[in-house]
Amino acid sequence: MNWKSESAPAQGYVAPGFEPVAEEFARNFSERKDVGAAFAATHEGKLVVDLWGGAAAPGTPWAADTLQVIYSGTKGLMAACVLKLVERGQLDLNDPVADYWPEFAQAGKGRVLVRHVTSHTAGLPGVHAPLTADDYTDYEKMEALLAAQPLVQDPNGYRCYHPVTIGWLVGALVRRIDGRTIGSFFADEIAAPLGLEAYIGLPEALEPRVGRIELGEGMLPFDEAFSDAQRQDPVFASAWGNPPLFPQELAWNTRAYHAAEIAGAGGIADARSMARFYGCMAAGGSVDGVTVLRPETVALGRSEHSRFMDPYIAEAMAFGVCWALQTPQGRFGPAPDAFGHSGAGGSIHGGWPTEGCGFSYVMNQMRGDPEDLRSRHVLKRLHEIVRA
Repeated sequence: MNWKSESAPAQGYVAPGFEPVAEEFARNFSERKDVGAAFAATHEGKLVVDLWGGAAAPGTPWAADTLQVIYSGTKGLMAACVLKLVERGQLDLNDPVADYWPEFAQAGKGRVLVRHVTSHTAGLPGVHAPLTADDYTDYEKMEALLAAQPLVQDPNGYRCYHPVTIGWLVGALVRRIDGRTIGSFFADEIAAPLGLEAYIGLPEALEPRVGRIELGEGMLPFDEAFSDAQRQDPVFASAWGNPPLFPQELAWNTRAYHAAEIAGAGGIADARSMARFYGCMAAGGSVDGVTVLRPETVALGRSEHSRFMDPYIAEAMAFGVCWALQTPQGRFGPAPDAFGHSGAGGSIHGGWPTEGCGFSYVMNQMRGDPEDLRSRHVLKRLHEIVRA
């Protein structure tokens, strides 16, 4: 049924019985000062929540068709591309990367396996060569730099989050195996069959629908937020500050970044598409008679390949094949078997296999608070309903 809040700028659709989710979403605006956001959920293959509210940009209301940069939520979409190649027998996670990408063997990297790349244990969390913001739009340049670069000397055994480089590494593999760029591969093999409005490389005609990101509470520009120790740490500096990922003037708001296939952090989508994607994956790779992955392939993607405390951002992390898995922080809500991926500043996208749910919260105000409650309360309400 159509729903509209009487106390907050929130509206949309909720299936009978899911009204508490809508009411909690409205509280994000009336109590938690959200600016613009959307939340969607599927249950047993059906869309049960589809909400939006606030402003997409100054003077522009968030609409039913607003799209938003999802940052690292893109990694969850990238996972399906990797798994599709594995399912077809074109990629083996236990093979050296250099078997598919010979140039990658430079600087002693011949021992790095595909599964190291897909589980954030490859030892290439950042690019050492000085970069400008414009370099992020040139995936061939980024691939070449990473191919030539040695592994970091990491006492943690190379276990640390690869915030953006994982996208170029995976993209290079996809392109050399299949011939298509990762954005085209995802569009053809995953988005089109499922009818998703989710893009790794946004068509120009859709540009007017993209919300504008802003830095909010606790989200200092990253170059200002670095401590002296972080500035002096070459691994941290290369991963998070070369160039600074979130300066005051965000390149992520530009057409150049939206068009570029930045598979580690540049995807653009709406919440209902992300919820449908994860609802499909939570159900084993099929929805509405459409199969994009086999159940055993999805199970492989959800199986734990790494778990560690990131030494540079002090956060517990666990990964399957590009998908993030549940950790004690409970980013993906109360379900212990949850998986998916979060995005910088507060977005969250994932699935609950036991409950048969997919969900997505997208927003345009980034916050640096690790206990950001905007998604947590909404996911708690959703979990209470589907578990009842």
